[in-house]
Formats: sequence, structure tokens, C-alpha cells
Amino acid sequence: MSTAPEGRIVSQQSDQDNDHLKLLSIFHYVVGGLSCFCACVALIYVFAGFAFVAAFEPMKRQLTENQTLPSVAFGWIFIVLGALFFVVGQIVGISIIMAGRFIDKRIRYTFSFVVSCIECLFMPVGTALGIFTILVLSRDSVKAQFNRA
Repeated sequence: MSTAPEGRIVSQQSDQDNDHLKLLSIFHYVVGGLSCFCACVALIYVFAGFAFVAAFEPMKRQLTENQTLPSVAFGWIFIVLGALFFVVGQIVGISIIMAGRFIDKRIRYTFSFVVSCIECLFMPVGTALGIFTILVLSRDSVKAQFNRA
């Protein structure tokens, strides 16, 4: 069994790190795009809330004395919660895309690490990507690449 020179071992580790970081950046782009797309589902609630608020006045005019309607606040709850989920989903998706870009450029190590920790909350794809990103970013050789940039 022959031993390779020290320079070759470092080169192999660097090549492996570069491959892993390139794959992680691509996966961050994909997961971030999926997050942004899935956040658009919350817009259904926003539109439903607007429909309820818009239909409230005509329905109110057709009531007899014994009939009651739910409050118009019900529609506004749909609007506010749907908009909130949409905005938060877009922020998370854009943050994941930005982390992928930062990993590709080897800048902003802390941001990428924090976003990968947050990704662990989104099962199952985000959890897998977050854990693999944490494992790769925890290597000393990868930290050195970020420090060099």
C-alpha cells in the first residue's frame, strides 16, 4: 500500500469539498424555488378572504330579521393569515436561494449555516438538506475556503 504525498491528500479533500459545496448550492436553489412556489398556496386563502368580504354586503341586504351572518372579520382573518404565510414562505424561500448563492461564492458562512439550521424545520427535504449542509460546513477545510474568500 503506497502513501500519496501530503499535497495530493489536501488536493483530494479540496476537490471533494468543492464537489459537495457545488451540489449543496444547486440543491439550495431547487429547495428555495420549491419553497417559494409552495408559499403561493397561501394566496388561495387571501383570495377566499377577499371573496368573503366582497360578498358580505350583498348577502347582508338579503337577510330577513331572523337570519344572521358571520362577521366580516372572518374574511379579514383569512386575508391576514394567508398574506402572512405567503410573505413568510417567500422570505424563507429567498433566504434558502441566497444561502445557495453564498455557498457557491464561498461567502457569508454564518448566514449559510443559520439558514441550514432553519431548513431542518421543513421536513423531509429541508431536514435532509439542512443536515448535509451543516455537516459539510462544519469541516475545517470548508471553513478555510470561506475564510479565504
